[in-house]
Amino acid sequence: MSEKKPIPSVMSDLRHEIVEAPESIKKCSGIKIYGRRIKSIIFTTDVSIIANNNADALLAVYPFTPTPTVLKSIMQVSSVPVFAGVGGGLTKGDRSANMSLFSESEGAVAVVVNGPTDISTIQTINDRIDIPIIYTVVSDKADIGSRIKAGVDILNVSGGANTASIVAKIRESYPDFPIIATGGPSIESIEATIAAGANAITFTPPSNGELFKKKMEKYRQQEEDGY
Repeated sequence: MSEKKPIPSVMSDLRHEIVEAPESIKKCSGIKIYGRRIKSIIFTTDVSIIANNNADALLAVYPFTPTPTVLKSIMQVSSVPVFAGVGGGLTKGDRSANMSLFSESEGAVAVVVNGPTDISTIQTINDRIDIPIIYTVVSDKADIGSRIKAGVDILNVSGGANTASIVAKIRESYPDFPIIATGGPSIESIEATIAAGANAITFTPPSNGELFKKKMEKYRQQEEDGY
C-alpha cells in the first residue's frame, strides 16, 4: 500500500481564518456534478461566510420568498458551485420555474425545491432548465418516486434527528440515486448519516455573532497580555 502523501497548504497573512468543513465529511463518496466531485456543502446565505470557507459547494436556501437580488449577491461572492433555493412551498408554479431559469442564467449549478413542492411545479421547472433539480425530503412519508419521475435529479434529506434513518430507508429503494443529507450537530451524527448512505453532507457554520465572539475574546486576551 502506498504511503499517503502530505498535502501542502497555502494561506495568506490576511485570509488564514476560514470556516472549515468537518473532517469526517471526507469519508463520504461525493456526488459528481458536471465533473466536479462535491462532498461538503455549506448551508448559509451570509456573504462574509460564503467568501471565507473551504466547502465544496454552497446550499443557498432561506425562509423567505426567493428573489433574484439575493441570489445575485450570493453568486457574486461565492467561489464554489451554488445550489440555489427556488421555493416550492408558498412560491411555486411559474414563479419557481422563472426563479430556476434566472438561477441557471446567473451560474447556479443546481436548484433546490422545498418538501411541499408539488409534481406540477417540478415538471414545470424541469421543462424550463437544464441544470439538476434537488428535492428536499423532510420525512419518511415523502412520495419520492413521483418526484423523481417528474424530474428530480438529487435528493436532499433534512429530517432533523431522523435524517440518518430516512437516508437508510431511501437507500433500500434507490441504491444508486444521489443523496445529500444534513450532517447534524456532531462527528458521530455525520458519520452515521454517511454510513446510512449519504453521498454528500451539508453542514451549518457558526453564526457571524459566534465567530465574532471568539475573535473578541482573542483580542481581549491580547490586550491583557500586553500585545
